[in-house]
Amino acid sequence: MTAAVTTSHRPLDGEKRRTPAVITLLVLATFVVILNETIMLNAIPNLMKSFEVTEHAAQWVSTAFMLTMASVIPVTGWFLQRVTTRTAYATAMGVFIAGTLISAIAPVFGILLAGRVIQAAGTAVMMPLLMTTLMTVVDESDRGRVMGNVTMAISVAPALGPTLSGLILGFGSWRLLFLLVLPIAVLVAWSGLRRLENVNEPAESSVDWASVVIAALGFGSLVYGLSRFAEGEVGIPLLIAAVGAVLILGFVLRQLRLQRTGSPLLDLRAFLHGTFTKSLVLMSIAFLAMMGSMILLPLYLQNVRGLSPLLTGLLVMPGGLAMGLLGPTVGRIFDAYGGRVLVIPGSVGIVVALGGLSQISLTTPYWLVLVLHIVLMVSLASAFTPVFTLGLGSLPMHLYSHGSSILGTLQQVSAAFGTALAVTVMSVRSDQVVDKVGAVEAHVSGLQAAFLVSAGLALIVVVMAVLLPARAEGHGGHGEHAEESQEEPAADLDAELAELCEHGLEPAVCGC
Repeated sequence: MTAAVTTSHRPLDGEKRRTPAVITLLVLATFVVILNETIMLNAIPNLMKSFEVTEHAAQWVSTAFMLTMASVIPVTGWFLQRVTTRTAYATAMGVFIAGTLISAIAPVFGILLAGRVIQAAGTAVMMPLLMTTLMTVVDESDRGRVMGNVTMAISVAPALGPTLSGLILGFGSWRLLFLLVLPIAVLVAWSGLRRLENVNEPAESSVDWASVVIAALGFGSLVYGLSRFAEGEVGIPLLIAAVGAVLILGFVLRQLRLQRTGSPLLDLRAFLHGTFTKSLVLMSIAFLAMMGSMILLPLYLQNVRGLSPLLTGLLVMPGGLAMGLLGPTVGRIFDAYGGRVLVIPGSVGIVVALGGLSQISLTTPYWLVLVLHIVLMVSLASAFTPVFTLGLGSLPMHLYSHGSSILGTLQQVSAAFGTALAVTVMSVRSDQVVDKVGAVEAHVSGLQAAFLVSAGLALIVVVMAVLLPARAEGHGGHGEHAEESQEEPAADLDAELAELCEHGLEPAVCGC
């Protein structure tokens, strides 16, 4: 089957630029599925009562989701190249809806976990699908603005998850968290399939099943080990994470060998593009810092200051909303002035905000915590939109899907590592001073140390920001292979002149 390929359109001066309908549909669908990654965080006590399980067991509704994401995303690069946009969308939403339904009616805890795994499998496809499609259909001059809209959706969703679940749980059972999402997901899927067009040309290729298994076991083990490490265990989680790291090394070596035959599961040649690699380093450290703050702030507000989960969610929600709502503005600034004017101040803001949070105490005003969190989220927004656009924009078109998969995989690993690092530093520091200052003061000291370590790591973000270019090398979706776009300059010139004629310019001007 041959897909209809949508070509990008560069608007003329004065012409209003619009986000392609396919991107709008994918952003809406991605918002719905990503919302479920954090929506269960407040439901742990309810699950413990409903299924009579321990807190550790109940936490698996979130852990299993994260593990599945880490295991499935590496496969999406191959999958998105092999199927059409509509097929990928229908698969992702169909799997997500099935998982949501199973979770909603789960009679036992094991069935609920299975439903969450299926949900996550569908979610894992949506993010790379959105990024790959965006890079394919949106002109380079307009990518910042559109990526800003994407950032708005994917940052607001996890920020709203805990707050929304806190409100819903105040009115009924945890099953409402799935029953309310289910009709919305069905409506989004149906609307998308009615209007979505194929924007890619699928290519037939075989899959290396050994790579699939190694990737799933490797990334899954690494994330699981790190998540267990974050819960206070050391020996076995460290061993599991080490096994995962060894398997990932084996996966990398296998992909390098398969690249010589042209059929890798995940094409690692994306790392040969310097801007992409620098962007990944910046994104990983920034995402690590963000996830660390997402685990540390609730611990501070609830365990130290005594706020309820709902009040905690309401206090941190403005930061997430600010991050999302500024996304389009950040995108427009990127399109006009490039990435450096955003990424460098944003990276400095991340260090300043985390440094400020390292000074929290038993009496820190709530307004100051709110302001520091907003500064952190706004700074992250200033970094993420340009970094995503620069990183993926530096790749040739045939590597977009693989670059998106690498990006999504490292986000999951960074999330797990950031959480593990934050909790470990907090626990070690608390244990060091608990005999001297008391339990509560020791907890605060641990939180301060964890934020300080995150601020120190964020200095790497500043360095990477300085090294990044203002814009991706090359034009027209060919990244650092810009020379490919110049093979037929005469044909390109004729196309540009014809476009000018279509917009009403005199034949003498356009040469028609």
